[in-house]
Amino acid sequence: MFELKRLNRDALASAQEKALRYRLLNQPMLAESICKDILAVDPEHQEALVTLVLCLGDHFGAGESASLPEARELIGKLKSEHDREYYTGIISERRAIGQLRRAGHAAEHIAHDLFVKAMEHYERAQAHSPEGNVDAVLRWNTCARILNTRPDLRPKHHEPMEHMLE
Repeated sequence: MFELKRLNRDALASAQEKALRYRLLNQPMLAESICKDILAVDPEHQEALVTLVLCLGDHFGAGESASLPEARELIGKLKSEHDREYYTGIISERRAIGQLRRAGHAAEHIAHDLFVKAMEHYERAQAHSPEGNVDAVLRWNTCARILNTRPDLRPKHHEPMEHMLE
């Protein structure tokens, strides 16, 4: 087993830039590793927490949901209510997209429910948005457009069962 090397606190800003760059290059595993190195030095580093949440969310599109508990735990460490709601919405939205890509049993119903859940989080994030921050509105509109253009995405209707009286 190899012992991990610890970053110098002075290197955190540079490491964060690299994590963002690797994520944008579609290398979430590398970005994820860098974020974990940053968080080993500064467990409350907000940018690294957000980047790591996004990296974990990148896996959901490929059907990976094992990192969901870790993503939720990291979101809980975010300081602002806006960020906690916004990134919870992002996770729900990415899980919905992952469902659509897998197209398994009841995927349309599950995706619908996840999109709606994401929109609820975006609405709460919007209520706490800093002046001029429209990110939650943009994400809400994206989910709404997907649901509006995909009639196959609908909630599963539960029909009441009739009980027979004896």
